[in-house]
Amino acid sequence: MLLTPLNLGKTRGMRRLANQTGHFTTIALDQRPPIAQILAARRGVAPDQVGFDDMMAAKRVIVETLGPSASAMLFDPNYALPAAIACLPAHTGLIVTLEDHRFQDTPGGRMSNSIANWNVDKIKRLGGDGVKVLAWYRPDAAPEVLAHQKAYVKHVGDECRRCDIAYVLELLTYPFKRLDGKPCPQLPEVQAQNVIDSLREFSKPEYGVDLFKLESPLPGASLPETDGSVPHQLALNWFNEMGRICREASVPWVMLSAGVTPEQFLRVMHYAYAAGANGFLAGRAIWSEALQCFPDLQACREVLRVQSLQTLQRLMDLTHREGQAWTPSYNGLDQIQVEGDMCNAYTSS
Repeated sequence: MLLTPLNLGKTRGMRRLANQTGHFTTIALDQRPPIAQILAARRGVAPDQVGFDDMMAAKRVIVETLGPSASAMLFDPNYALPAAIACLPAHTGLIVTLEDHRFQDTPGGRMSNSIANWNVDKIKRLGGDGVKVLAWYRPDAAPEVLAHQKAYVKHVGDECRRCDIAYVLELLTYPFKRLDGKPCPQLPEVQAQNVIDSLREFSKPEYGVDLFKLESPLPGASLPETDGSVPHQLALNWFNEMGRICREASVPWVMLSAGVTPEQFLRVMHYAYAAGANGFLAGRAIWSEALQCFPDLQACREVLRVQSLQTLQRLMDLTHREGQAWTPSYNGLDQIQVEGDMCNAYTSS
């Protein structure tokens, strides 16, 4: 009897998301409100007035220009998939978003849900290599909010196990609102502890996460220089704790850019790689400047070819120098001794 379940779909999917050296040099293109806000400013309209065709065009030009250089790209199903699946290079992996950006905002906290008529099975059937979920989380949210978020993340994890597809979990903390609707200010140390505690919760095996997409524990725009100073060491301690949690859970991790500048994100990645990160899954830090040329798609393309590709190359060079390579595990194959064991393994797991 085979003792180790075989999850070759997850393993092969993760392998597709990484580059040849085992690093995740991935580009996020599932943003919906952030892109709509940029295009709205360029068109002189409200974000909810941005046309479907404009969203499609913006996402397509990014994939056409940057897709060949990324190890994988993250698409949303409503815009990026129909706009750019036909021009995504065959060698570039595909992660597909599951969650709706319109989260439920309650007095006790935010609750995530899937896009209507969208599920893990559909992502698997269209050829996705991974499923991505953004879970808003803070440990001091209302009990019913925490219960909802944990149940949602676990349900998706169970579905990804059933479909044998890689599960990418993005964790984001958030501020509570004051009575006037404005966000409550939060000390950086409290924010950092929320990031750590959230990661500690979802690193538990019952959630089934295969790759974490994480925010900087401290604001990425104001991280100290990596110069060995006391502020540098104090900031690095937070990253090291993230790395320790992921290492003990045997789950690789990448960093998101959260809209910081390219230079600021490079500094974030220096910290992350010192703590053992396996790559990045970034969007706006790479391509947002190009969209300032919209609706002139040729001008967008030129900025992408020069500035965005230069930023991406700098990130990839840093990743190869300092990032921790991910190595796929094929545990269980050594237990296959006779004809039929492979088929039985998948039947019983």
